[in-house]
Amino acid sequence: MNGEKSSHLFNAGIALAIGLIISSVVLGLSYTRVKKGDEAVTVTGSARKRIKSDLVVWTAAVSFQAPKLSEAYGQLSDNIPRIKQYLISKGIPENQMTISAISSVTLRKRDAEGMENSEITGYLLRQEIEVRSNDVDRIAQVAREVTELINQGILLESMPPKYSYTKLGDLKIEMLGEAAKDAKMRAEQIALSTGNRIGTVRSARMGVMQITAADSTEVSDYGINDTSTIDKDITAVVNVSFAVE
Repeated sequence: MNGEKSSHLFNAGIALAIGLIISSVVLGLSYTRVKKGDEAVTVTGSARKRIKSDLVVWTAAVSFQAPKLSEAYGQLSDNIPRIKQYLISKGIPENQMTISAISSVTLRKRDAEGMENSEITGYLLRQEIEVRSNDVDRIAQVAREVTELINQGILLESMPPKYSYTKLGDLKIEMLGEAAKDAKMRAEQIALSTGNRIGTVRSARMGVMQITAADSTEVSDYGINDTSTIDKDITAVVNVSFAVE
């Protein structure tokens, strides 16, 4: 009896083991099929292009201080036309210049502790000339040479020119297309190395544009828009997920 019982238990154990193996194979095949259909490769594509600014905005300011308001105003009024004439002589059309309103600051006497009191000691007047032009090279040169006015007794404060590229809208579309092509090429290389090929696009996300000084490696999560240089690099980035077949 014990031998017959042991035989039945042995046979039941074998049947159970075989059943578990078959179940494992079936589940494994099902898992493989699901995973195969869900396989994807996610890559980052980028494209970079050198561009030249086509707009420059340059601002210069002149200020004068005098005990009387009329004196400060007179000095300012005398020098603004001289500055305009200087810029015209450098080839800048008058219609590219904008003269700002005069700003004034009343100067008051200070006590030993540096606190102002009601006694007026003078006036400081300031006026700005803004040049807005597409002739970026000319304006860049004039901005460097404008210190010549100091020799004429005009204390002119020159701000760094700001250079921009005005056709970014169309260029961004082109750059994103190039970045997407780069992403696809990278995905194809990855899939090929594993004996597969890529299928349809699962998802795509555009990164921020980086407009940096030429040859700069600077990046920012919020994007960079350089205005300090004439020649710039624009970089587009896209993250694309492809199905794997």
